[in-house]
Amino acid sequence: MTASNAQPNSTFKITLEGGGAFSCARDERILMAMEQAGATGIDIGCRGGGCGACRIEIVQGDYATLPMSKKHVSEEDAAEGFALACRVAPKSDMLIRIAPQKVVETDAAVAVNA
Repeated sequence: MTASNAQPNSTFKITLEGGGAFSCARDERILMAMEQAGATGIDIGCRGGGCGACRIEIVQGDYATLPMSKKHVSEEDAAEGFALACRVAPKSDMLIRIAPQKVVETDAAVAVNA
């Protein structure tokens, strides 16, 4: 994430690698902008950063993130450009890639009939 000289009311182009694009305002989250534009490509889940359904990789562009589940985007993932689209606001035009959801380990025990 880097600083940008864009104006507060700027609108940016969000391009999905492999096809598709939509506009997103500087103060709007990418997932919500995609929905409002009637576009598709990013999976939709809880819209609050907890489920990981909208996991993306930011290939190009500047952005800001809101808090998101560390189960789905670790600090290492974030440093490599991964984020949840419901928690990302653009600061420039962006190129994004749909990332596979992260497998989350649980502590649940599995019962086995003996």
